[in-house]
Amino acid sequence: MYVFYWLVKLTLGTALKIVFRPWSQGRENVPRRGPVILASNHLSFSDHFFGPLPLPRKVVFLAKREYFTGRGLKGLISRAFFSGLGQIPVDRGGGAASEQALRAGLRVLADGRVLGIYPEGTRSPDGRLHRGKTGVARLALESRVPVVPCAMVGTFEFQPTGTIRPNMRIRPGVRFGKPLDFSRYYGMESDRAVLRTVTDEIMRQIGSLSGQEYVDEYARRPAGDLPAAAAESD
Repeated sequence: MYVFYWLVKLTLGTALKIVFRPWSQGRENVPRRGPVILASNHLSFSDHFFGPLPLPRKVVFLAKREYFTGRGLKGLISRAFFSGLGQIPVDRGGGAASEQALRAGLRVLADGRVLGIYPEGTRSPDGRLHRGKTGVARLALESRVPVVPCAMVGTFEFQPTGTIRPNMRIRPGVRFGKPLDFSRYYGMESDRAVLRTVTDEIMRQIGSLSGQEYVDEYARRPAGDLPAAAAESD
């Protein structure tokens, strides 16, 4: 899986750079070693590619289980691709499924890796930044690792939800902010008010980087695009 990830990044990543000319800012803010949470807004399916592309580290995302359970040739390709990239399948339901996804994320961080998460829980239906789910705060406080806010820019226009063909007039970009330290809240991960405070701070930083209008309500899920359970707890 490790070799496949870097092979894909070398081949597909190079092609993406040549064809779409993506840009990035602040990648030096992502630690070169040690566990870190990469918390990003989510505007398009293409975020999965253009977000990690500038980084010299592998980013592990918690992916919805449907990417691994499809049938036929399409299902086989999807399963092979996401498995090869080391993505972790999670059940999208609540309750025990959310807890299972949280534990999977904590294992990634315990291994000293980069965990990617979309706090909104799903792609933005309107290009605005929506209220974050508190799963990202639980991960940050239980793992006691820094959170790097990440902002995808232009990908909503580049590849809107429900479309396959990208808009070649748009150059997608990504900005990485400075790591956020929440050590003052360690040991308080069961306090719902603290979880909301931490989550809101992360979302403010993402919004500052992206320039999006903020909406203090949860994003409605586009058809067929339910969020990973780890981002759902609130």
